[in-house]
Amino acid sequence: MMTEPTYLPQRIISGGQTGADRAALDAAIELNIPHGGFVPARRRAEDGPISDHYDVTELPTDSYDERTEQNVLAADATLIVSVGALTGGSATTKRLARRHGKECLHVNLERLSDDEAVRVLREWLAEARPAVLNVAGPRESTTPGIYDRVRTLLRAALSP
Repeated sequence: MMTEPTYLPQRIISGGQTGADRAALDAAIELNIPHGGFVPARRRAEDGPISDHYDVTELPTDSYDERTEQNVLAADATLIVSVGALTGGSATTKRLARRHGKECLHVNLERLSDDEAVRVLREWLAEARPAVLNVAGPRESTTPGIYDRVRTLLRAALSP
């Protein structure tokens, strides 16, 4: 049986891409947690423009790395969720968090059961206590099912 979360961030942000990013925004909406983040020019995602209901801010650049850095800088801490080793934008996110001295947790769902992942995330949130939490991870096209897994993880870790 899960216990109540010991800490809830005041805001959840992400880059709005399909997969982990979008799951974080949808979980925040479902849990009534303010949300948003920074997205590239023209609100580009692999499935088309990112919907206005995500309250994201469009940057004047097409650069996904600049978008990623802006989200890292705007947050107190970053959660990266993967299934396996970090690659691509997720690896960049971790590198940027380190460069800017931001708290960062990598939850590898290949190595943790769902219950363990919830426990690890809750413990880290209670210790790091980020007012603004940035969430990142792979796109749905590169890691099928990541959207559902991240949404489920966040809802379990942040719900009573």
